[in-house]
Amino acid sequence: MKHAGQIALTMFPDTDLAKGKLRPVLLLRRASLRYDDWLVCMISSQLWQAEPDLDVLISTSDHDFPDTGLKVSSIVRISRLTVVDGRLLLGTLGRMEPDRLALIRRRLAAWISANT
Repeated sequence: MKHAGQIALTMFPDTDLAKGKLRPVLLLRRASLRYDDWLVCMISSQLWQAEPDLDVLISTSDHDFPDTGLKVSSIVRISRLTVVDGRLLLGTLGRMEPDRLALIRRRLAAWISANT
């Protein structure tokens, strides 16, 4: 059963929609009560792409890193969002601890609410 905080794999589209790549995503919340659609954000091992004060680093030295199922230090790319049909979520890598998921949600809400 899928749940918020789960880390799964899916084809994540490039911003130009020309292609995509199989990559880990964080399930933020179910996007619909009627359908098995999920709001997800991309997870990337390309640490240099991190947006300061927005993206969240998950380091191999973090106490909860083993629970994520990730192989290397990665960033949760909060501004890279998509909605995915639950059937397209391939397996489960691991999970995000509740405190880190709450931090990600707060940063997402603040980013959306910012006047820029």
